[in-house]
Amino acid sequence: MKYRTLGKTGLDVSVLSFGASSLGSVFRETDESESVRTVHTAVDMGINLIDVSPYYGLTKAETVLGKAIAEIPRDRFYLSTKAGRYGVDEFDFSEKRIVQSVEESLRRLNTDYIDILYLHDIEFVPFEQVAEGAYEALDKLKRQGKIRFSGVSGLPLAVFEKSLAYRDADSVLSYCHYSLNDTSLLDMLPLLEEKQVGLVNASPLSMGLLSTRPVADWHPADAELAAACKKAAEHCAARGTEIAKLAIQYSTANERIPTTLVSTANPDNIRRNVEWAGEAMDEELLGEVLDILAPVHNRTWVSGMPEYNENLKL
Repeated sequence: MKYRTLGKTGLDVSVLSFGASSLGSVFRETDESESVRTVHTAVDMGINLIDVSPYYGLTKAETVLGKAIAEIPRDRFYLSTKAGRYGVDEFDFSEKRIVQSVEESLRRLNTDYIDILYLHDIEFVPFEQVAEGAYEALDKLKRQGKIRFSGVSGLPLAVFEKSLAYRDADSVLSYCHYSLNDTSLLDMLPLLEEKQVGLVNASPLSMGLLSTRPVADWHPADAELAAACKKAAEHCAARGTEIAKLAIQYSTANERIPTTLVSTANPDNIRRNVEWAGEAMDEELLGEVLDILAPVHNRTWVSGMPEYNENLKL
């Protein structure tokens, strides 16, 4: 496993990190004991950053993860969770609720501190609501020693531009913008590097778009984007490999991207993901896949308030 420094936090994080959303049965019904084994396998194979949220499985992911990490020495991993989003349409970024949320997460996670706390999906409320309460909560929680570092997460890249123009962050968590079909996150790197902000890249499979399996009904991608991603996946399959392997290798290969989150509740899957990240990429196949995806390169979808979606490539 390779490790890279996460901005000015100084944390050396594994290039592949573990997203615990799957533990909340977000994608399929999961077995708790298998989920616990998956976390243990991830850490045993060198993954040292685990990310979760109370939103995933409506607290189930945090609860199951808490049982898993209770059996692991706390100095073997870094833990990030989120606050502010608690349901599909349930958001509360007030100072009181953020502080309360962290207290609840600490209990579920069986720990007395969080390494990184992200304000979760801030694009769904006017930025003023975040600025008025949540940032005060972050400062308070840091003073209390309950969180070490903080930042924001969201889909539109404008989320990070807006928040960093208002105040500094230790880290940001971006998803679906550094993968085979979308590398628009690269446009943000100069700003993040200038401010020494850590970067966590999530969803190298574009929330299941890069797969031969049918796209989930809830997925917001348009039909052309979904079809192109499926075509690329089928091309990989015809060449005797999975597009997931190429996608993970592609996302973890860039030295400017400190870490990429993958999520699973299957021990064999996380073991395979780690092994893939350590293997050389098939450059010929990569070129073929990028050619297939070129017509939809950097195409994304709307998320949240209009102010964050004005210049999207749709």
